[in-house]
Amino acid sequence: MNAIFTSDAYTPDQLLGGNAHLLVGQKVTIISGQNVARGSVLGKITASSKYNLSLSAAVDGSEVSDLVLAEDCDATAGDKETLAYARGDFNQNALIIGTGHTIASIKEGLRVKGITLVDSVGA
Repeated sequence: MNAIFTSDAYTPDQLLGGNAHLLVGQKVTIISGQNVARGSVLGKITASSKYNLSLSAAVDGSEVSDLVLAEDCDATAGDKETLAYARGDFNQNALIIGTGHTIASIKEGLRVKGITLVDSVGA
């Protein structure tokens, strides 16, 4: 029997800030209408327990930064399950943060959840 392998070129995005062995991921559902990229800081919508890009002006619970998206996710046509990081060290310069947030405004809240933002050079 012959094995068939395929591969894509790997381009590092510098999202991980070190200690990759400490990463903890979890399955999440991105709410319909969102198209979010790897490294997006997500907030959890209280009523549905679904996630979207955390915006500081939101009033549905998602204004609280909670997780870092592990992979691109296009949920424009409907809710979609994906993977997000619940713990780890991340390059703050590689994150995608929503309107109204700054690194300073989310850093401590994420730290107490186990997500550490580091100022890595080169991203």
